[in-house]
Amino acid sequence: MGLFTRATADSREPVVKAAAGSNVGMSQIDNFYAYTQGNNRQRAMSVPAITRARDLLASVIGCTPLKQYQEMWNGEEMEEINIAPRSWLRRLDPALPNSTTFAWLFDDLFFTQRAFLAITARTADGFPSAFQRMPSAMVLTQDQAGPVFFAPSKQIMFNGLPVDHRDVVQFISPVQGLLYTSPNAVLTALKLEGARLRSAAQSLPNGVLRQIGGEPLSAEELQQLSQSFEAARMTNTVAALNEFVTYTETTTDPSKQMLVEASEYQALEIARLANCPPYLLGVATGSYSYQNSTQARQDLYMFGAKLFMDCIAETLSADNVLPRGTYVKFDIEDYLSESYLTGNDTPSEVEEVGVMPNA
Repeated sequence: MGLFTRATADSREPVVKAAAGSNVGMSQIDNFYAYTQGNNRQRAMSVPAITRARDLLASVIGCTPLKQYQEMWNGEEMEEINIAPRSWLRRLDPALPNSTTFAWLFDDLFFTQRAFLAITARTADGFPSAFQRMPSAMVLTQDQAGPVFFAPSKQIMFNGLPVDHRDVVQFISPVQGLLYTSPNAVLTALKLEGARLRSAAQSLPNGVLRQIGGEPLSAEELQQLSQSFEAARMTNTVAALNEFVTYTETTTDPSKQMLVEASEYQALEIARLANCPPYLLGVATGSYSYQNSTQARQDLYMFGAKLFMDCIAETLSADNVLPRGTYVKFDIEDYLSESYLTGNDTPSEVEEVGVMPNA
């Protein structure tokens, strides 16, 4: 009973400010004018397959609540006993719902391998009672340069100013961040998107201007001719040529011009990179003839989200966040059950979410 009382004491104990000391970097918390997610992440998010994979995984983590428990030996195995939660379990950041906070913690882990929560208030027993996310793109650790991170840092700089590591909860993903795992795959996807954009901007089929008579034109004159012809055909439905120049349309297939096959393959590469089931990104990968929503949610959780959810839950169960012997974990059972979509406790048929053609 004593353990139960201590675990829930923060709901009655006065709140005190987090330790300050020489924590000048904490003054940057709430300075949203300076907040940034980083240019590399922004470029990666312009790839539709990466955006889709990120949003799918974030939806699992953001919509799943935490629960608090202790473990007791029942003679055969360790049994989980649910206990009353501490106040922050429903809202880590008083200004934001947990669905938003967890989704962006995952975002940092997904792209950079690390995420950070600043402890903004503590209860009288010394444990945190409120947090605020610190964007990982703004955090520099002087004792670990990356791109692989091995342990919590003890020399943290936030927006260029030092922060006491004891006032920061540090999450380290078991897998390397997407921005560092395969930058060439992301760069290839970006170049493909750029090529598709250029092709989509053409109002008429590509072609070749060919001089068939008259005095030969110089390279500069040919360039000026092609540029003026291109400008004319982009703004008018009729373009004029003299008797010495002809225009021949190419026979390029529109699907090839839009790089459909290359884009499909690159989306498959992104699915591998993001540890997301390819069929959830709309990529056909074999003999998936039928896929119901329950199986899709299970695949998304097991192959993609679980690793990050375990990282977040186990970090929040550490002794610097909760009393020893007290733990939290994501209550994933409702999300994985068939009644999640129907709202009923009884199993029911769920809708088909996709039919994947044979490769």
